[in-house]
Amino acid sequence: MVEKIQKNYIGYNDKINSSNQEKFTRLTDSLQKVANNAGNYQCLPIFREWISYFKDKHLSITYSDSNFSKDEIRKYYSNEEKTDWLKSSFNSYLTSNSIDQIEGIWNSYTGIYQIGIVRDKNNTKSFIGFIIKADGARWVEQQIKLRITKTDNQYFLDYFRASDHSITPLPFNKTGDTLTMGEGINAKWYKSSVNISQLSNKGTDKDLPPSFKVLDNKTCLFEMPTYASLDYVMKLDSLIKENASILQKSDHLIIDLRNNFGGSILVYRKLIPYIYTNPIFTEGGSVLATPDNIRDYYSDIPTNVSDSMKTIFNKNLNLLKAHVGEIYNLYPVDTIVLSKKLHYPKTVSILINRNTASAAELFLLEAKQSSKVKIFGTNSSGAIDYLEVVHTKMPCSFYTIGYSAVRSNRLPHYPLDNIGIKPDVAISANETDWLKFVRNYKEK
Repeated sequence: MVEKIQKNYIGYNDKINSSNQEKFTRLTDSLQKVANNAGNYQCLPIFREWISYFKDKHLSITYSDSNFSKDEIRKYYSNEEKTDWLKSSFNSYLTSNSIDQIEGIWNSYTGIYQIGIVRDKNNTKSFIGFIIKADGARWVEQQIKLRITKTDNQYFLDYFRASDHSITPLPFNKTGDTLTMGEGINAKWYKSSVNISQLSNKGTDKDLPPSFKVLDNKTCLFEMPTYASLDYVMKLDSLIKENASILQKSDHLIIDLRNNFGGSILVYRKLIPYIYTNPIFTEGGSVLATPDNIRDYYSDIPTNVSDSMKTIFNKNLNLLKAHVGEIYNLYPVDTIVLSKKLHYPKTVSILINRNTASAAELFLLEAKQSSKVKIFGTNSSGAIDYLEVVHTKMPCSFYTIGYSAVRSNRLPHYPLDNIGIKPDVAISANETDWLKFVRNYKEK
């Protein structure tokens, strides 16, 4: 992993320099000694500790454990954080104490997981969620799945551990006896008093495509929860065509990018005419043209794009092949100039939060240059300095590393990683209906 990232990650030499080289070498050597004595399925935390030094949200390592037995997987996670609560002692606690409304037994929508949420013995404002029932491999009884903090009668998710125990940022909401942690139906958790079998629309969770809604005779809404699939290029293009007559007479367009972790910039291109007021500067980026990056990313031409886009991808591939070993300015700075400015929509509001990242942030940088655009919410994620993630299998094929091959031409003068893009109008965490907030703001 160290060799792959040193050679192919374009941010490596930016992050590791004379000021921290000695400290970084000590970290690498110490983790190597631990790794030398670890089994294959015990290495993921070691990998992640090394990767975390770079503070880059596009650097990742994942694994698939499909080739391992349940005993091996359980052993892998045997040292994870646990509580001393058992289901029997927890049930006794629930029936004999005055409890907080979030305390109790909660079931996942799929029925695979059951957790107990209880006040932390060491912190009265904090709650832990521990496993009561799970898959019996990655998760076993008593392991801690999540932590929640209560402030001014509101609940906030401190962290949630995914199926591989990695800490995952998720939108969180408590409404009555329902917890929502993430997006879609499978993100719902219900208190044990709720009969899950009677809930409607039970099914698998899927990526949510863009959608369009008319909110009133002046306001319309694009919800864009992800740019992850190139199939959404055509989906958004169709939505824009189908609703062109509405867009061309709406005073106010809202674009909701909350929890949009990014994907492809191609998804949002057809929206640019509706936000455009003056030439838009695009920052561009340079590619580290190593043989690995060319083979594992740029040679993989998507099939679900137009012929004109395939031509561009092939042109880029040939340019990189002609500049192997270089940091090549494949995407020079440019300016988007359109022949006309649309009168409608008159104003555009964009909603963002801490989970708005990557390609969604590139859209923000372009959109905020328009005089009709105002951004609402919190700072975005800050995953935008290093882009175009290459995914490569490791020699142990159940591990896959991801790293960026492109560096923004903003660097080093204007870094945004882990800082994010600041909204024009901040929305408080106490605000529950952000769409209503934006519409009221515009009315005022």
